[in-house]
Amino acid sequence: MKIGFSVKFNKAKYPSKKKLIGKYCSLEPVNAKKHAKDLYKNFSLDKKGIDWTYMPTGPYKTFSSFKKYLTTEKLSGNPFFYSIYSKRLKTYCGLASYLRIKPEIGTIEVGWITYAKNLQRTVEATEAMYLMMKNVFENLGYRRYEWKCDSLNKKSNKAALRLGFKFEGIFRQATIYKKRNRDTSWYAIIDKDWKKIKKGYLKYLSNKNLDKNLNQKRSLKFN
Repeated sequence: MKIGFSVKFNKAKYPSKKKLIGKYCSLEPVNAKKHAKDLYKNFSLDKKGIDWTYMPTGPYKTFSSFKKYLTTEKLSGNPFFYSIYSKRLKTYCGLASYLRIKPEIGTIEVGWITYAKNLQRTVEATEAMYLMMKNVFENLGYRRYEWKCDSLNKKSNKAALRLGFKFEGIFRQATIYKKRNRDTSWYAIIDKDWKKIKKGYLKYLSNKNLDKNLNQKRSLKFN
């Protein structure tokens, strides 16, 4: 009879309020008083609310409703939300969170990713994901980092693969949100993948790869 290999694992750490600081962006725990105005202004660049299509909530048509969203308890625990600050743009223009946090067995997920139009497809957008990933494996000590999304969300599925996650399958009829079905695509990176993946990010984010306007010479690759 086959059984799983033996694991000696000490409990991972829970995310802290410490900032994650990179060359092009930084992430800090959500603070509605500090971040709400910037975030709402930048999210409003999406006039039709398309970027909220596959989110469980939103879009938010008024500042007051958005600020209320930022002050809900679920944004400060599990999920654990960060605001993303672009050093180039000098503004907070994105949200991302850790969720389904299970320190006992070393699994954690990244999700609720909401990028304003001015953050999408930028170096800062990629670096933000790298900083969260690095924190998971090098500082918090997790074994598994997950990414889940609606199987119909082409952008999210494509992003997961670009960022180094491996596709693991689809959970059919996994949930219901906004009164519609969701089949969920599962992706993950595990600790033994991290060394190779980190090298790819460091090459991508290096000064040799980015010009003064932060345009890339080489796309993100892991081989």
